[in-house]
Amino acid sequence: MSKPFRGRIAIVGTGSRAAIFVRGIVERPESSRVVALCEPNTVRVAYYNDLLKSLALEVGGTCVWPAYRFRVLTEKPIATDVDRCRRILDAVNRTNSHITMSFNYRYNPIHELIKRTIAEGKIGKVLSVHFKWPLDTVHRADYFRRWHRQENSGGLTVHKSGHHFDLVSYWIDAEPVTVAAMRGLTFYGDKAGKEKGWTRDYERARGSEAAKSDPFAINLEADHTLKKIYADAESVDGYNRDQNVFAPGIGIEDDTAYSPWEGYRVNFNGSQGRLELESTMDGLIHETESLPHAGGVRVTLQNPWQKPTQLPVKVDHGSHGGGDTRMLSVLFGPLPAQAVDQGDAAKQGPTERRRAGAGGWVVGE
Repeated sequence: MSKPFRGRIAIVGTGSRAAIFVRGIVERPESSRVVALCEPNTVRVAYYNDLLKSLALEVGGTCVWPAYRFRVLTEKPIATDVDRCRRILDAVNRTNSHITMSFNYRYNPIHELIKRTIAEGKIGKVLSVHFKWPLDTVHRADYFRRWHRQENSGGLTVHKSGHHFDLVSYWIDAEPVTVAAMRGLTFYGDKAGKEKGWTRDYERARGSEAAKSDPFAINLEADHTLKKIYADAESVDGYNRDQNVFAPGIGIEDDTAYSPWEGYRVNFNGSQGRLELESTMDGLIHETESLPHAGGVRVTLQNPWQKPTQLPVKVDHGSHGGGDTRMLSVLFGPLPAQAVDQGDAAKQGPTERRRAGAGGWVVGE
């Protein structure tokens, strides 16, 4: 990214993720200011207006000519399929505008350690990468409770694996040439739920007695933010954020979003050695829920005919391993007390998903 976002900033969309950007902007009043919220749901807009007031920021509105050239910052994914990605990028080029996508995980200090170790040539030329990140039933059952469960969302290959594509491209400074993919719905949904005995007879959790005995159900009223921006707002647009993960209507892949353990293992095989990263997610990644695992990270460097070396790691237990705080410093400028290339992995998820038939194996250029 050429320079930080500064000046008058409009927030488009006021879901749960918007809060981190609002707070990041408000923390930098000398350089940035939130001047507009764009959101069709009036209850969510009211919640964020109250948040801005609580942060001692004057609330106002703005109106601009549509052809005005903006600098646009977008959460991943930029779009849910390849055609929409192209339309957006064509519009950027046509108007000589600028768009940046934020992948917070590359700013995790552990991931920066991996980047430095490879860039310093500690394992020579990277010849292969093995990356596996199973998601657990606390963290990513959530995709199957909300709008992401629908086929037109793009699925987990777009919404979650964008992080993985971006990290590998960032670590080894390369982009994929060929994509091979398999996908399937094997755990969630009504058919799999009946086969595995998880099925409960309810459509959404709120107001359901059956949901009370379902370990996969979520209680929106138990979380202040979820209650304010979803439970209290559903009367406006009819969006239910607590749907049954074993009900009909799920059309996305779920490999692998049902593991009892969440974490990731990445192995880099190089011409002069091997680098291994193993990370177990702790409870903070799940916000109000916690896991029985304490969480931990291990980075191992192995060179030929030498004993393995455990590299010193700095674990940040902040949001997304400290990635959110560090990302905000790049996007909006550092805070006074603070002393990090952004990639575009958006196209890889939609491309992989387009080329992978349900349960099939397809290779494409």
